[in-house]
Amino acid sequence: MTDEYLAANQRRWNALTPLHAASNYYDLAAFKAGGSSLRAIEREQVGDVTGKSLLHLQCHFGMDTLSWARLGARVTGVDFSGEAIALARELSAELAIPAEFVQADVLRLPETLPGREQFDIVFTSYGILCWLPDLRAWGRTIAHYLRPGGLFCIVEGHPLAGVFDNEADATDLRVTHSYFHDAAPEHYEVRGSYATGEGEVLAGYEWAHSLGDIINALTGAGLNILSLQEYPFASWRRFPFMVPADAEWWRLPDGFPALPLTFSLRATKSQHP
Repeated sequence: MTDEYLAANQRRWNALTPLHAASNYYDLAAFKAGGSSLRAIEREQVGDVTGKSLLHLQCHFGMDTLSWARLGARVTGVDFSGEAIALARELSAELAIPAEFVQADVLRLPETLPGREQFDIVFTSYGILCWLPDLRAWGRTIAHYLRPGGLFCIVEGHPLAGVFDNEADATDLRVTHSYFHDAAPEHYEVRGSYATGEGEVLAGYEWAHSLGDIINALTGAGLNILSLQEYPFASWRRFPFMVPADAEWWRLPDGFPALPLTFSLRATKSQHP
């Protein structure tokens, strides 16, 4: 059944790509005018990328990938959506930003790109882990492509935030979802996404992963954790009652307890076997 779930998600993201590209959330016009889609956290956690090779997993239509390229990285972006990769390639050509984009399932990437180079940096961010049924395979992909001494960095929604009701009529923090992983994904049908309310109603399948799952997937693949940071704000309006923290972030309203809504993690691969 897993392949059927992933195929449904792929159809969903193919349909969402043109809607996202036209949305205010992504503000593609500002990006084309020279802006960056990267937030301060990932720029700080990854550091200087000048002259470094960077593999971006689950890159969507490439805005972050191309933003890293504008900062001096040699970039490769990977996503399972053919529509997203096609648009990413178009943007790379239109803006004359060198980049390679590959359509592939990140869990099977070593089969898709056998014998390819290892990278100085492997990066991924925001709303990506819920689409993966197996984090152990994810960890192996990262370790396969990260050179010894290289840096892996993820900035992502905190797993704890995923337990609360995020329906459009939610007014408080009410636990409605399990924190722990289940092989059977959560199924939903919804119009649009976090970026737009337009489009057809499409099915989606998501898997929960605990913070322990994430860390164990990386250490189990041979990576060493360098740092783990947690933040009381989110990159999107995860709950309808959230309020802007600033131009980049959303927070819980005054009177709510401070909870981790985003985390960043950095890891490396040993230079010695």
